Order: sequence, then structure tokens, then C-alpha cells
Amino acid sequence: MKHLTYYQRLSKLKLESLELRRLRTDLLFAYKLLFGMLDMNVADFFITDFNNARRGHCYKLYLPSCKSSIRYSYFANRVIRVWKSLSDDIDFTSYVAFKQSLAGVILIKFCKVYFM
Repeated sequence: MKHLTYYQRLSKLKLESLELRRLRTDLLFAYKLLFGMLDMNVADFFITDFNNARRGHCYKLYLPSCKSSIRYSYFANRVIRVWKSLSDDIDFTSYVAFKQSLAGVILIKFCKVYFM
């Protein structure tokens, strides 16, 4: 297998890319953070706005303002774009339901490399 490229190995082994696994893990961590499953302050990462009047799901997250480019690859910046674009058919009722509703098909559009 050493002669195959990364993409070919993923395809042959029927694995998800590291990028897709990282994105799913970031979303699951954000869920735990948002719903109090971790002993961390949500305000350190996001500004929350739970309003049903807008499009999509009601658990909206926003980034606090920052003038530095250091936070560009920080967890909150990585996950915020994807979290905002989650559709309203994602199940937020429990962690297990949320995890199951994050199918690879939903997250693929946010990845540059995807093979399953």
C-alpha cells in the first residue's frame, strides 16, 4: 500500500479522511460544550443566541470579535462556519442522536478530501 497515494489508500480501505473525522469531532465537542456536558464556559469560545425565529436550527453560535489573526485556526473558528450551516433536520435532542445525525454525507461539502 505504500505505493498508493493518501486518497487511494482511503478509498481502498473505505476510510474517512482525517479532515472529515476532525470536523465531526469538532462538532461533537461544540455540542458537549453548548449543552453543558463539559465543565467549561461556553462564553470563552462562542456567543450563543437561541432564537427560533431565524432560518435553520435554533442553536446559533457567533464568534466574539478578535483583531488578531492568531485565532484563525483555533477550534471556534474551525467549527463556527459548519455549525451555522447545519440544517434544521439535525437532531439536537441528545448527544447520541446528534452524533448519528452527523452523517458523512452532510459534512462532506465542508471537506477538501473525502473518501468513504
